[in-house]
Amino acid sequence: MYGETGVRTVLVCCTGGEEGDLNNPALKEPGMPFHGLDEVAQQKLMESVRPVELAKSVEIIGFNKLHMLGYRDSGMDQSPKNLNPECFHMAEMDEATGRLVKLIRTEKPHVIVTYNDDHRGYPHPDHVKVHEISIRAFDRAGDPSWYPDAGAAWQPLKMYYSVWSRSRLTAVHEALLRLRGSSPYDEDWFSRPNMDDRITTKIRIENYFWARSGSLRAHATQVDENEPFWFGLSDEELAEVYPFEDWILAKSCIENHSPDAQHLEDDLFAGIKQKAR
Repeated sequence: MYGETGVRTVLVCCTGGEEGDLNNPALKEPGMPFHGLDEVAQQKLMESVRPVELAKSVEIIGFNKLHMLGYRDSGMDQSPKNLNPECFHMAEMDEATGRLVKLIRTEKPHVIVTYNDDHRGYPHPDHVKVHEISIRAFDRAGDPSWYPDAGAAWQPLKMYYSVWSRSRLTAVHEALLRLRGSSPYDEDWFSRPNMDDRITTKIRIENYFWARSGSLRAHATQVDENEPFWFGLSDEELAEVYPFEDWILAKSCIENHSPDAQHLEDDLFAGIKQKAR
């Protein structure tokens, strides 16, 4: 949605997703690319498919640029793949942060969005590491004493955490029960941390659900179109149920601008005098 107003949007992807599981059983059916493959062959094909899926997703969203940070996928939490010296999880923190700082100084963003700081619901090591280097890079990109060979210092103005709010989860769960008779969101989901009291920003995006769902479907190895977790409701139904995306303002260099759960923003650029163009 911001791209339509002339804002330059950039995605930084830290890994190639090589170690991801095949979560779409349809791709194993006869005539499909993963049919009949053993584990080794499946992994090899996954490594070539994931970049194609990512490129398609980026095109649907409409990012102006995709940057790959260059690390290997670390696999799920507690997997032996976490110990691969080439994986993101094993990357030295300052070195990985430096790569991101260089991109920040190149692209000069005013706003950065990253994973949130509560990983109890889904402790994927790469998501944790993305969060860790993001907060460090935000602080260091504007300090010329850090990474002097990474370009001229540039200070982003705001950093947000993306969050799947309890309000959204509850609304979707209740709609699935009402409209479909069942919901995949069981008790385990509702025992996960509730961060609604930390939400600072709520943006209506119902006119862009097509991009959200389309970009997700582009990652065909990761999602099953028949899975109600992702696609139990149509875009039109979701627009009626919960037309928002929720965010937490985690860091800000904007003076006299302190949104909270009682005083919500409706724009990631709120408080910034001139939007990034």
